[in-house]
Amino acid sequence: MISKKLGSSILKSALIIAMVTVIFQNCKKTFPKPVQDDETLDGPIAGLTASENKAFLEGAAHFDQIFTASTGLGPIYVQSSCATCHAAAGKGHLSTRLIRFNKKIPGGYDPMTAMGGPQLQNLSLPGYPAESLPMGYTGLTKFVAPAITGLGYLEAVEDSTLLALSDPLDKDGDGISGQPNWIAAPDYFEALPWHVKDIRGYYIGRFGRKAGNLNMLMQSVNALHEDMGITTDFHSYDLYNYLVGKGSGDNVPEPELPSSSVHSLVYYLQTFKSPIQRNTQNADVLKGFQLFEQIGCNKCHTSTIQTGYHPLSVLANKTIHPYTDLLMHDMGPGLDDGYAEGNLESFEWRTTPLWGLGLSKVSQGGKYFLMHDGRAHSINDAILLHGGESKKSSDGYAALCSGDKANLITFLESL
Repeated sequence: MISKKLGSSILKSALIIAMVTVIFQNCKKTFPKPVQDDETLDGPIAGLTASENKAFLEGAAHFDQIFTASTGLGPIYVQSSCATCHAAAGKGHLSTRLIRFNKKIPGGYDPMTAMGGPQLQNLSLPGYPAESLPMGYTGLTKFVAPAITGLGYLEAVEDSTLLALSDPLDKDGDGISGQPNWIAAPDYFEALPWHVKDIRGYYIGRFGRKAGNLNMLMQSVNALHEDMGITTDFHSYDLYNYLVGKGSGDNVPEPELPSSSVHSLVYYLQTFKSPIQRNTQNADVLKGFQLFEQIGCNKCHTSTIQTGYHPLSVLANKTIHPYTDLLMHDMGPGLDDGYAEGNLESFEWRTTPLWGLGLSKVSQGGKYFLMHDGRAHSINDAILLHGGESKKSSDGYAALCSGDKANLITFLESL
């Protein structure tokens, strides 16, 4: 026979177990599910060693660093940190667009450096004048920041691969004449064995909306300088402010960011993972991919590319799916804002990688802001804005029935 005291204790224990079980079951329903790797743009390349992951995190700290007056910000600038424009590693928002300008001259474009060009630093520290647009510019553009995913892989694509995709004279008659943007290399640029140099000593640009940067070091150095006014060992002079007729100057010893920190930032960008396609076996996704190729989108948005040699072995000799040829294409008068970089025309734009497109809204406040300036608020709108060489594909899309359009967009959102 069980005593009353023991029976009461057993009853209490049973009630406690029942209550814990109910609470646990309710928590299972309310706790968010773990984020899957293909549901986020953030994170390092899989397979990094412990020391490599540590270096990735150290670089992330520089990416997230908020610069202030005491650490060299400005005194004229656009934003105070890299992460401000590239929230959650994704595309930027209209509120963080960059403004660039230049002037058309015989035989090319003047970046108007004597007037503070080519980028407008529209913010400044207290007591110092921010830049305003000067007189005389003929080209003006606004850039939404691109996603930072998979950049190391794109850096590792050999020049011979890009030249094989190039067809500036459209010899195959398909209406597509992509070509590289040849860029003068800065003094600190170190060519890899596969880099190709033209007769002027220029190299193939591949980063930025106009392919104006050669590698992630050049991209990072220029962004630090032009966006935040941060000097480095590679770019050691302050921004020029035409309103005061001299370099801006901020009373912070140069360089404001040492080369070790810059290289750490570059490593972080190089080892950032590439987006992972979702729902790859979904019937609508598969049908959408067929339509993508059928109307010729793949002629510029190349789905599969092989990387070559790279000092970071994790990037070398990999098959990637960025949906870009990294070349410049005539996008028609509708996207011509008169602004150019390098040696090509203002109506030419680098093919934007499509990987990660479906996750763009995560970093853009739940809405799409596509194309170079964010003017397209849906994938449908972005496709229809394609002109020039891509007009045939855009027209092909417009001619599809509503169901096929939906399948194509479902495919693009899976990337």
